[in-house]
Amino acid sequence: MGKERTSEAEAKLQPWRGDDGAEVHSLDVGPPPPAAAPSPAPAQMPRQQRDERWWPWLVPVIFLANVVMFVITMYVNDCPKNSPLSSCVLPFLGRFSFQPLKQNPLLGPSSPTLQKMGALVVDKIVHQHQGWRLVSCIWLHAGVVHLLANMLSLLLIGIRLEQEFGFARIGPLYVIAGIGGSALSALFVQSNISVGASGALFGLLGAMLSELITNWTIYANKCAAMTALIVIVAINLALGILPHVDNFAHIGGFITGFLLGFVLLVRPQYGYVSRKYSPLGYNGPSKSKHMSYQYVLWVAGAILLIVGFTVSLILLFRGFNGNDHCSWCHYLSCVPTSKWSCKPGTDTCEITPLGNMLNITCQGSGRSQTFPNTTQSASDLCYQLCT
Repeated sequence: MGKERTSEAEAKLQPWRGDDGAEVHSLDVGPPPPAAAPSPAPAQMPRQQRDERWWPWLVPVIFLANVVMFVITMYVNDCPKNSPLSSCVLPFLGRFSFQPLKQNPLLGPSSPTLQKMGALVVDKIVHQHQGWRLVSCIWLHAGVVHLLANMLSLLLIGIRLEQEFGFARIGPLYVIAGIGGSALSALFVQSNISVGASGALFGLLGAMLSELITNWTIYANKCAAMTALIVIVAINLALGILPHVDNFAHIGGFITGFLLGFVLLVRPQYGYVSRKYSPLGYNGPSKSKHMSYQYVLWVAGAILLIVGFTVSLILLFRGFNGNDHCSWCHYLSCVPTSKWSCKPGTDTCEITPLGNMLNITCQGSGRSQTFPNTTQSASDLCYQLCT
């Protein structure tokens, strides 16, 4: 056989004869063979980029702010004092008791209270230059039912979005979408007041949809995300046909959030690795950070958003009424039933007891009149005065 190598040295047998003539073999130990050159290490692949998740604190703060605002609104409402002829719901709550269901089926305050707290009133925005109502109304709720539905949706959607994108993106998205909902609502809800907290929520829903579209390649279970979105939107659209809650705010907020999502919530495509996660000297294949369609959606979303806001605000301050061009659109805001009315002027009065008399002031027209304290309900007297 061939030579046998050991790990230390190479051994050879050399024969020779001793003094007695016997053949003796000596062991000749040679130098060790040269060490084999180490094989080149395989090229190190870049580490997979870790998805950074933010600690959600802004959405809980928004949740708390909405709850506090509703408690303050109910304290200001004081149904037993301001509506003495009405049967307040849950009277044991004292000044926190709710208006009669005929006036507010959502278990909440009266329209004059909402107006006092900053609800959306087109006449005051256009003619009294109270543009701040476009912002203040997004922090108000029409009742407990409205508050619970919105806050549940806010926690389900908002926390996930803030974990993924951080407060610096979700905060502006929430506020701007709420203003967009208020602007569209003001173009169509001319005779009734409305609160637009759900418009800001629909902005998050719209952003969730656009984020799903623009970051399509990184989602594994797209159907589950789409199903959750559809269910939440359907619940809030159903609430939109009740008084004080209008679907124009929902639609406006949804469209605004949908466009903002293309601008603010873009993420790198699947497989992209940042330079900081690549080893020094790595020249392997790499993907671009964003796909071409993401850039197209970003530009289109930004342009449509700017144009939409500009046109809406110009039309609003010029006194444009969308109902003059759409005879059925008002049903998107409120559907009248035997339990409540959607007529202009209903439940929009300030009522002040004066002994055996009631002084009633219509909030819409400013008309004031004193009525005898009879068995006729204050809401009926308000309707007579305002119409």
